[in-house]
Amino acid sequence: MRVRDMGLAALTSVIWGFAFVTYKFGLESFSAPQLTALRFLIACLPVFFVPPPKLPWSTIVLIGLTLFAAQFLLLFFAFALDMPAGLASVTQQTQAFFTVVLAAVVLREIPRLRQSIGMIIAFAGLGLIGVTTGADLKPAALGLALAAALSWAVGNILVKRAAGTPVFPLMVWCSLVAPLPVLLLSYVVDPHPSLVGAVMNASWQSIATAIYLGTLATPVAYGIWSYLLQRYPASVVAPFALLSPATGILSSALILGEVFGPVRYAGMALILAGLAVIVWPAGKIP
Repeated sequence: MRVRDMGLAALTSVIWGFAFVTYKFGLESFSAPQLTALRFLIACLPVFFVPPPKLPWSTIVLIGLTLFAAQFLLLFFAFALDMPAGLASVTQQTQAFFTVVLAAVVLREIPRLRQSIGMIIAFAGLGLIGVTTGADLKPAALGLALAAALSWAVGNILVKRAAGTPVFPLMVWCSLVAPLPVLLLSYVVDPHPSLVGAVMNASWQSIATAIYLGTLATPVAYGIWSYLLQRYPASVVAPFALLSPATGILSSALILGEVFGPVRYAGMALILAGLAVIVWPAGKIP
């Protein structure tokens, strides 16, 4: 992977890592379906200026439902069940392993031994971070978070199969798919389903969260991510998302006052070491 693309992959993970902290603020004023819908209503605004990608509508709809609607609806429901932000940033990165497994089965992209070793090291780091999160996790929240990660992985494979498609139009038009089914669910499950009413009464922190998620964290970050997936094997790109837990944990410490010790630092170090094994040129490894 080129150095520039490695930097883009790392930047994407930083944007996503910080987003895990913002979810808490967004859900202060919005329900899980409302925040999901608002995120993608903002993200899809460029459809008025960007022509649709030259793909079957079935492909666009499937990507929009898996990569966007299902992933974030499930994740926000997990947060609504008090999923800790730090732990959420860890569990979501199981998408890296789901993606590599699905790519091996569906696309016949078999990871190399070095990449497999790097993923094992990084997974050990995730495990260390996970054991520091406390015992306040509800089983349903964990199940929803893991289901969200699986949905992300399925979306990754669909995006990869759309190789050659300009990524920004793809992300914008896939964002257009997400709001309608999510808003329909909101009218079924939310006591006060009016999105307009929720926006009118929302705090500035919740509004800022929706704007951040609908701009940087969706069309920008997912556009970069999709561009990388189309250029490189999934086993090379997906593990970069393992940087998100480090960003999420640091953001939680600075913004939410979360305190963590040496075990969590060791987990971050293992994640970085695993990524180094995965992306370092093979000829330069002793």
